[in-house]
Amino acid sequence: MKIAIVNDMPMAVEALRRVLALRPEHHVAWVAENGAQAVQRCAELKPDLILMDLLMPEMDGVEATRRIMSATPCAILLVTADMGANTARIFEAMGHGALDVVDAPAIGSGDPRAGAAPVLAKIEIIARLIGDRSRSDAGAARFAAAPGEGRPESLVAIGASAGGPAALATLLRGLPADFPAAVVIVQHVDEQFAAGMAHWLAQHSVLPVALAREGDRPAPGKVLLAATNDHLRLVGRERLAYTRAPQSYVYRPSVDVFFHSACTLWRGEIVGVLLTGMGRDGANGLKALRDKGHHTIAQDQASSAVYGMPKAAVALDAAVDILPIEAIAAQLCSVLSTQTEPGGSR
Repeated sequence: MKIAIVNDMPMAVEALRRVLALRPEHHVAWVAENGAQAVQRCAELKPDLILMDLLMPEMDGVEATRRIMSATPCAILLVTADMGANTARIFEAMGHGALDVVDAPAIGSGDPRAGAAPVLAKIEIIARLIGDRSRSDAGAARFAAAPGEGRPESLVAIGASAGGPAALATLLRGLPADFPAAVVIVQHVDEQFAAGMAHWLAQHSVLPVALAREGDRPAPGKVLLAATNDHLRLVGRERLAYTRAPQSYVYRPSVDVFFHSACTLWRGEIVGVLLTGMGRDGANGLKALRDKGHHTIAQDQASSAVYGMPKAAVALDAAVDILPIEAIAAQLCSVLSTQTEPGGSR
């Protein structure tokens, strides 16, 4: 892969160079000292991947990500020395289209290969995403249905990836406190950021947002977010569980896995929503939902930071509605008001 490094610290640049040198298939395309240089150099020579620092003079990584994804979009991996202190910036950059985040490697701290492993693992995942070598399986495993208890009448199943945090914040901001359906979100994000993302999304929502735990049952008026790198799915009695299978899926947690399990096991109405993201995860699952008679929505190209996943869904004719992100919450309320009995809608 042709990989660019954007960082104003010479030691950090050197550390990343040493990491990339461990894999002969990777080479450094160029180095930029700040976001402004990165925007310019990306326009001159677009790399396969950018390793983007967050805190830099002149232009930080958040604004650089926004400008690059707008003008010359390419894969961006955020690299930061302090994830906890930069949580808000991380989600903002991911909202503009950054794919993932990883701790910055250090020079001279133990086994260099061990220190490089997290960065190289993230690069490998992104390389597979770019190549789209992993295809979503429309025939994902089916799970035996079991009688439900206290089942919510309706479920809103949402999938998102690159650009998802900002899109999800916009969508949740539009849902009222008396929203009549359960909401489950599968966002491609590393599990170490899941708790921070739930907290961040809760600041944009009048509905409570929490991590989905093993054995939870989705309930009306509550938002549950996939919490691990394993796949979230519904099992018997409409409870949530995590599974590592299928292990071959590059998308973790997979939107398709959750959509297919919901299509099989949820006994009430489902509204499937597929938002911005790279690749095609969720497209086949959304198609399965539509084929079963459920309402489906895909985010439109103009409002998507990365028009990959919803584009794949549109190509499959999986979406009943194709809408800008600002219109999706209102459409959810409208659709669900026609599916609930009198007194159960807004």
